[in-house]
Amino acid sequence: MMKPFMKIHLSHPTRDIEIEGPKHVRDVFQELQLIPEGYLVIRGQDLVTEDELLADSDVIEIRPVISGGSERRP
Repeated sequence: MMKPFMKIHLSHPTRDIEIEGPKHVRDVFQELQLIPEGYLVIRGQDLVTEDELLADSDVIEIRPVISGGSERRP
């Protein structure tokens, strides 16, 4: 019987991958060689933290944090 894999959708560049779980979010970042401070992890409608344990059947999205300032107009 095949073990289910966690499904991950990454943005910029857009790609879908599967990895074996369960894993903590911080371990997913390490495996994907991503800097945690630069990304948001979303499971369903919820943001999850680095300490969250993800199940092998979870579907998550990893989005880059985009920051920018507001332009001040006179």
